This record gives sequence, C-alpha cells and structure tokens, in this order.
Amino acid sequence: MVKLEKSDNTAFLEKSIQHLEATGFENIKADMEGYETPKSYTRKGKEDHITPDIVANKNGRKYYFDISLKSPKTRLLKSKWLFLDTLSRMNSNRFRIITTKGHYKFTDSMLEDINLSNKTPIKI
Repeated sequence: MVKLEKSDNTAFLEKSIQHLEATGFENIKADMEGYETPKSYTRKGKEDHITPDIVANKNGRKYYFDISLKSPKTRLLKSKWLFLDTLSRMNSNRFRIITTKGHYKFTDSMLEDINLSNKTPIKI
C-alpha cells in the first residue's frame, strides 16, 4: 500500500495483522498507530521512503508483508514490491502480498507486470 492510502485502509491493515497473529506470526511490526514501526529504507538521491506495511517473524525467519489494494499509483507500488522482494531474497527472508476480495485481479496483473507471478497473494 502506498503511504497516502494507509490512513484510509487502517481497518484492513488491522484485519491482516489479526490474521497473521492467528497463523502463528510473532513480533509483529506494522506501519500504523499502536504498533512498532518497521525499518524504513530511503532511495539514494530521492526523498522517497519505502516502509513495508507489516514485518513479522515465524519459525526464526523474517517476513515482509505488503497490502495490495487497487491504487492509481501503480508505478510506485511496483517499485516498492520489487525492492521488498529483492531485499528479502538478499537476506534469506520472505516477501508476501496480502489482498482481499475485489482486488485479486489488480494484484495478479501487477505481479505479472513485474515478473513476480511466482508469488501467490494471501487472500483474506
């Protein structure tokens, strides 16, 4: 999710956190009020900050989660997903995308556009 949309979709972010807690994830950090904020990454030469929506641990492995909802800022979202995927592969972590009903097709087409079609979104 792009930073501008996080304030509008806090209910879905909270629902996603509850789902992750129910499936055994621990030490959950989320980019919302009431949770510890995950580490942000800054692009060199740009003012953009990339922050994963949710970071959690399970079985000693770190997972990065990003919420996928329909957005007009597709280019920014694609670059965020590519960065998080590359970051997770460099450190032997995992990157997953969470989506909901009504946003599956958008998510699948975005993943196909950036050649991450091997990723299966978590459907809540």
